[in-house]
Amino acid sequence: METFGYAGKILRVDLSSGNVETIPTMGYADRFLGGRGIAAKIHWDEVPPEASAFDEQNRLTFALGPMAGIPALGASRWGVFGKSPLRDPEKFCYCNLGGHWGAELKFAGYDGLIIQGKSDRPAYLFIHDGLAELKDASALWGKSTAETRDALKSELGNSVRIVAIGPAGENRVTTATLLADGDASGSGGLGAVMGSKKLKAVAVKRSQRKLNVAQPERLREITRYFRGLGKENVPVWGMDFMAYGPNTKKEPCYGCLGNCLRVKYTAENGKSGKFMCQSRYVPFYANKLCDDYGLDTWDLQVMIDWLSSCFQAGIITEESTGLPMSKIGSLEFMETLVRMISLREGFGDVLAQGRERAAETLGKEAKAQLRYADAYEPRLYITNTLLFPFEPREPIQQIHEVGLTLGQWVSWVKGIEGVYMSTDVLRGIARDFWGGEKAADFTTYEGKALAAKLIQDRQYAKECLMVCDWMYPMLDIRNSEDHAGDPALESRILSAVIGKEVDEQSLYRIAERVLNLQRAVLLREGHRARQDDHLPEEWYTKPLESHAADPECLVPGKDGKPVSRLGAVVDRQEFERMRDEYYQLRGWDVATGLQTRQKLEDLELKDIADDLDRRGLIV
Repeated sequence: METFGYAGKILRVDLSSGNVETIPTMGYADRFLGGRGIAAKIHWDEVPPEASAFDEQNRLTFALGPMAGIPALGASRWGVFGKSPLRDPEKFCYCNLGGHWGAELKFAGYDGLIIQGKSDRPAYLFIHDGLAELKDASALWGKSTAETRDALKSELGNSVRIVAIGPAGENRVTTATLLADGDASGSGGLGAVMGSKKLKAVAVKRSQRKLNVAQPERLREITRYFRGLGKENVPVWGMDFMAYGPNTKKEPCYGCLGNCLRVKYTAENGKSGKFMCQSRYVPFYANKLCDDYGLDTWDLQVMIDWLSSCFQAGIITEESTGLPMSKIGSLEFMETLVRMISLREGFGDVLAQGRERAAETLGKEAKAQLRYADAYEPRLYITNTLLFPFEPREPIQQIHEVGLTLGQWVSWVKGIEGVYMSTDVLRGIARDFWGGEKAADFTTYEGKALAAKLIQDRQYAKECLMVCDWMYPMLDIRNSEDHAGDPALESRILSAVIGKEVDEQSLYRIAERVLNLQRAVLLREGHRARQDDHLPEEWYTKPLESHAADPECLVPGKDGKPVSRLGAVVDRQEFERMRDEYYQLRGWDVATGLQTRQKLEDLELKDIADDLDRRGLIV
């Protein structure tokens, strides 16, 4: 049977045996669509809960959405999924990348790639012309991501697309990343998993470019509509997400319009690379140092903050760590720290475990210096209270929905030219996307449980489709009188591509199915329902002091007037009440936080329910 949108097959490579095979995509796509959904089901089916992140039974799944490779629509994101060493206990985790690698895999004829087993020596995988070849990577082991990329392009041709790990991944540093062409980076500790499998890189070369779309004329019409929406960078007061100036240029992901913050910066010495978002708060040379070693800049930033606190408190010294702590912030300090962590040299071996485990090693006083700051945290944005507890990592796409929207609203309050996110527009978003206008009042917990559920469903749909976080959802439209958004855009695009009508609610039902599948995965791997569905303790007890983008911490109140959240904490009693409401909205058991058999069967997850039942993890 002809399939539209999908390539139709997923490549499986066993590093232990060298065996290569393909499996049909449609065995998963009917229930789980693509991207995060398919990867979660593969993980559920194939990874025993007792397997460790570095066990050969762990799978590293690279997954695309059904619209990957289609130009203009921002649909060529890709994800990497597997059990990660990042948390304790180790859990299923994920990362989301851009650039060109994902589209190239689709053009090579695959909707995904499953890596299993372990190689007995360093290897890289070359996918081309219908073949998947494992090749010796001993000469590449120890090299940086950039050196690896350059060496493989020199050997295989400049058009080949590469994703690689650096020394941090090779040495199983828990915060190791993967880095692909265009400096597309994937965090979540999955670079360490790739390193544990002795897989240095995956090189992909397209065999064709034609994609099979069910309704091409309808898709062209939607694309014309999409191009005319005026979705572009909107000034956000205080948030310098981008590098600007003569040394920068746009570097969009494959086939995209480029109306986002993704830029390439070239320094005076000729070194260049992606420089945007959180990594803009790290000096460029330090940023590239992290990229070369394959180390996550966000985790390194919070590590440095903690080390600084420990140093000031006298818990660590330059002598005890081998770090030039008196030169913190200098390039010398960064070079020393990144090298020591990535190569596990001396005190770097302690830090390579991650900040929380390192604090455990150093003792009670070091643990007391831990801080849990987040640009989108719920002391400022109440809705995000219910987005953090149910994910194995910072749920960045989910918390962006409220955080970036309110960032624009604050810009409107401060009179920034070109910003149209008025209180009326914000209320319209609350009505159309967050369940009602109560969700636009950020001084109350009312309406936030429903808003959180709707945000999660929408964002899970997005990560199954693997569409761009900057473009979707279309909460607001610049080129319209009332700036009202278009909540059905993603479902219309999907329907045109696959030739099957999927309305907005049907798409969210698939997303809810995937969310419940991931909940089941995490429970099976040790997450304790209700007990672990909580926030960092300091968010309940330590008042909010400031915010990087808005020191006044302004949010809209009941009448839409600006109200400061300075000094606010998350009310523990309100959180617990709201969490109960959330469980109820999800159809889970309120008393335990466990899923119910009825809910899972309603979502066509009877097989998942049966497994949880045997483990006593269902009501």
